[in-house]
Amino acid sequence: MQPTDFKYYFTLGWDHIISLDALDHLYFIAVLSIVYQFRQWKQVLVLITAFTIGHALTLFLSGLELIRLNNSWVEFAIPCTIVFSSIMNFRKTGPTLQTDKLQYGMALFFGLVHGLGYANTIRFMISKDQDLVWSLLGFNMGLEIGQIFVVLLVLIASVLVGTTKLFTSREWVLVFSSLVLGLALKLSIERFPF
Repeated sequence: MQPTDFKYYFTLGWDHIISLDALDHLYFIAVLSIVYQFRQWKQVLVLITAFTIGHALTLFLSGLELIRLNNSWVEFAIPCTIVFSSIMNFRKTGPTLQTDKLQYGMALFFGLVHGLGYANTIRFMISKDQDLVWSLLGFNMGLEIGQIFVVLLVLIASVLVGTTKLFTSREWVLVFSSLVLGLALKLSIERFPF
């Protein structure tokens, strides 16, 4: 694989998360990380990496033509993962001190779902003379760095909100999750496959 190919797919992965065309991805990462505080950055990093692993696995299986689902159902399922994650944030009574195995499992599973949304696109982009593994590695590294950037912005916003005492940390999680929930419900309705 040419270094320019790796750079191309890395940039593609970065753009996939940072682009305003990928709002569903941004919503998911933001709502997943809003319950954490800055000092818990390691937990958030592991959680986001679990999501990336699920995403990468789906893209890899799709690239090998081993998995293919109806795109309209996948596009509907993606905002449903955001709705579910937003609702899960309402059950938290205080700051998340420790990430439980269920959260890691959810992040991994939801990564599989989100990866399906991009699977058809990436399948057509990787040409026969390009190495699938290196192309997907570049893409997923760009995706992971982009996600870390988004998480960093969310954690900084939480610090600023806490400093200004605009909301308590619990109120901030509820307000933010409610906003994302509303946006995700709108996306779910728009993408309903019938």
